Amino acid sequence: MRDLNVLFISIDSLRRDMLGAYESPFDWVTEMGVETPNLDQFAEKAITFDNHYAGSLPCMPARREWDTGIQEFLWRGWGPIEAYDTTLAEKARNAGVLTKLLTDHFHLFQHGSSGYYEDYHGFEFVRGHEDDLWKTQPYEADEGLLQQVGYDFGGEQAETTAEVTDAAANPNHVLDPYDLEHYRPRWKYVRNVAEFDDEDETDFFAAKVFSRAADWLRTTSGWDQWLLRIDEFDVHEPFHCPEPYASMYTDEDPRDPELPVWPYYGRTDRGQAALTDRELSFIRSQFAGKVTMVDTWLGRVFDALDEQDLWDETAVVITSDHGFLLGEHGWIGKMSPDFDLVAKTPLFVWHPDAPESGTAVDALTSAVDLHATVLDLLGAESDAKTHSESLLPIIQGETTEHRDWALYGWWHSDINVTDGTHTYMAPIQEDVPLYNYSTMQMSAQSPFTPTSGYEGAESGAFLPYTDVPVWRQQYPSASLVRQPRLYDTDADPSQSDNIVTESPSVKRKMEELLQDALETMEAPEEVFEQYGIDQ
Repeated sequence: MRDLNVLFISIDSLRRDMLGAYESPFDWVTEMGVETPNLDQFAEKAITFDNHYAGSLPCMPARREWDTGIQEFLWRGWGPIEAYDTTLAEKARNAGVLTKLLTDHFHLFQHGSSGYYEDYHGFEFVRGHEDDLWKTQPYEADEGLLQQVGYDFGGEQAETTAEVTDAAANPNHVLDPYDLEHYRPRWKYVRNVAEFDDEDETDFFAAKVFSRAADWLRTTSGWDQWLLRIDEFDVHEPFHCPEPYASMYTDEDPRDPELPVWPYYGRTDRGQAALTDRELSFIRSQFAGKVTMVDTWLGRVFDALDEQDLWDETAVVITSDHGFLLGEHGWIGKMSPDFDLVAKTPLFVWHPDAPESGTAVDALTSAVDLHATVLDLLGAESDAKTHSESLLPIIQGETTEHRDWALYGWWHSDINVTDGTHTYMAPIQEDVPLYNYSTMQMSAQSPFTPTSGYEGAESGAFLPYTDVPVWRQQYPSASLVRQPRLYDTDADPSQSDNIVTESPSVKRKMEELLQDALETMEAPEEVFEQYGIDQ
């Protein structure tokens, strides 16, 4: 196949079961009928990947997989591009491809991240989302929105539970919208959007990012080949929507201070993340509103591709880093057991010469595979030392199979493996030492704060995919599943029935698959012990 331009779009926290191309096992999603006409129409002509899984969770670990082809969570947590990494943008520019990044994703620029934008020929950053360190005024911020994003002006601090691992859940700022100590105060968002008009959707982030992308497509000319990377932070919380989306899926007043738009992560039945039925229903409606808003403005990008006759010379890749639990299994957020609602992500690929366009494929694929895929679409060279396996043979119709297993999880927590039919969750053993491997001495469990030197860190060539020496730092681990879990996702797509006890032969098979995956990845020795896997 010929080399193409590539438009690579990620939509943060996008649940695949809210899209017309995928089914939902949850009645409330079906009944809500979330509208995504542009993505649905795109799916009709693209290749839809039915068995696509995340790898390293959450946001920045996923982006390092896309950018470098390294599945990092076996070795390290949220952090920077490493000195030994070669990014997607660098490989593209070395192949003579113009590269551009458009994003509203503040994590690319804050403490705990570096190297994610510097290799592009150009980048644009739309300011203000989540806790972007942008606006410091007005001093007297909107009290109603402060309450909706989590500030409690009338009660005592809610009890924090062990399940709450939200890095933004500092106990002080829940009561103090003038807190200057913490690095992720939620008041940042309220002051950032103080001048936004809730009746004007063009003030909001998806509109700005996708409008700029459409303008770039209309005005960019003269270059032989390009890579446009759109990293859209919506649907990510806070689920603060303009009209008409705020009222699209609810009869509530979207500006009612008692109704939250930024839930804390954890169990919905207790602690800081606890929600009433009314609150949960409202959060679901605002999440759905954001999905529709993102779809609407993504349509402007498709319009620009139409107007400029670019479809015949451009491959388009659309995916997400992870999903988001909205009360299912008793959890809210993404810091939870890695159910498919979080880990099984949407993936659509348009290729103008693909013989299977407009079809769905069942091949098991992983987020890390997009690195080699984009490079193949560009005709640029990949790196044999990455974990990425190009999807181009599937796109070309040469094969219907890809992987025997996909690994996914969070560094410092439980691990998951799937064969595309069953998912197996193995709890981390918290008494086994956990290490973070990086060329930087990272604040691996508090990445949004300044980094300082750490006592006891060792250095050496510990990694199987590079000879570059790294620091090895020990950290505590935390399990959320405690006991192994096994699900038949064909028969039980909602993962409601843990069959680990009644299906010992399947459990053994999945343990062997996990062992094979870890050995293939050349995981650190302690990882095998952490998950009770023989070497």
